Amino acid sequence: MSASGAGETKDDLLAALLDGMDAALCALDAEGVVTHWNREAERILGWTAAEAVGRRGFAGWAARPADAEDVVRRLMAAQEAPGRQVHEFALLTKDGGRVLVRTQSARVPGADGRPAGVYCAFSEVHAQIDLERSIALSEALMEDASWGVVLVDVDLRPALVNAHAARALGASRTVLLGRPLGDLIEQGVEEVEGALAHVLAEGAPPAPVELWVTVRTGEGVRRRCLRSGFLRLASPLAGEPVPLGVGWLFQDITESRQAELDTAQLKFRTSQLHRAARAAAECESPQEAVGVRLEFALAGFADHALVDLVAGEEGRLVRATASPPLADTAGPAGVAGTGTQGLALAAGAPGLPGTGALPLRYGSGHPALQALDRLGSVRVTAPERVPEGWPAGVVHGLCTVLRSRGRTLGVLTFLRAGARPPFERPDAMHAEEVAARVAADLDLTEALRR
Repeated sequence: MSASGAGETKDDLLAALLDGMDAALCALDAEGVVTHWNREAERILGWTAAEAVGRRGFAGWAARPADAEDVVRRLMAAQEAPGRQVHEFALLTKDGGRVLVRTQSARVPGADGRPAGVYCAFSEVHAQIDLERSIALSEALMEDASWGVVLVDVDLRPALVNAHAARALGASRTVLLGRPLGDLIEQGVEEVEGALAHVLAEGAPPAPVELWVTVRTGEGVRRRCLRSGFLRLASPLAGEPVPLGVGWLFQDITESRQAELDTAQLKFRTSQLHRAARAAAECESPQEAVGVRLEFALAGFADHALVDLVAGEEGRLVRATASPPLADTAGPAGVAGTGTQGLALAAGAPGLPGTGALPLRYGSGHPALQALDRLGSVRVTAPERVPEGWPAGVVHGLCTVLRSRGRTLGVLTFLRAGARPPFERPDAMHAEEVAARVAADLDLTEALRR
């Protein structure tokens, strides 16, 4: 290729680059003559490159005579100043209108390193302000926002995390970046990833959604309720929207939501106790009332309820009833049998009318025996093996003592499978309330048999 051909190619490439810019750009040589003028400058002011290139300064065409000298003087001052200089000018459009523009100018060095002119990039002030607002909003969201903001890439990994979100998710901002959400969220990650994938495919939901998640922290795990909104992010530079990821904005409403749930739970349990009392009042015998109370207590609370009574001088425990019923034959733990209608085993227990009942072989440290020793409630979760006398599949247990008229009658046990959460202190308080009523029925049963 000849030297002239190479030069033409370079000129064509430069022209293509200038015309492809999103910002308006012009350049002036050391004498203040316009040497370059791109299409964005033409769009803003209406003057074509053919009309602009070769003019000295802006007087008589792109600026009012009173302003033109000051505009050029301030632009050309960039030759002697380091870095970029920012100014605002009022320029004239081809049809006679005025446009306020913000400019950034810098010197253009020559082959010998001396200033050979300046280039000036400019845009309409309102467009520049819109851009600056967008940048300022983004920076504020990622730094000072009072709600969590997480930018998730198309692989559903956090790309940016603000300080509030980092606190809610229990890790530092740098630790969260690039990690799968499953490394951060112990429970509920499927719901979060499902929501993010839906936003990428279909767009943002019309209203915020509440997501319950359990996050891992240095202090253990925490269950949080996050009121979440989602935004699909797309590149503004592409001809068609190209997904960049999802903006996940959330507020931690755990305390308020938990308070609402606790209130609703307390209301339901109080209602169940009231209904159980009315139903028990219609029972022909206190033995039948025990079964009725347990059935009402199990609703929404546990999967199994067991009543073990103290029998004999040695204070051994004998299974009186189980709801729902367990196996009717003795198992490896020595359970002699169960029933839901009445207290058949208690009637035959040592020290009570009748004979032939076999005590439960509860080993040392059994939760029921602990409850007897403490005269209170004992909660256990995920024991290494299911304690004696409990059905298979049990993961969570709550034992509370049965007392009436200053005497210990036995132990009431509630059991949950793994699908349910562990028993907590409010659950123990409810169990103690049920136990007080069951103990009264058991005491009356014994009194009537004497």
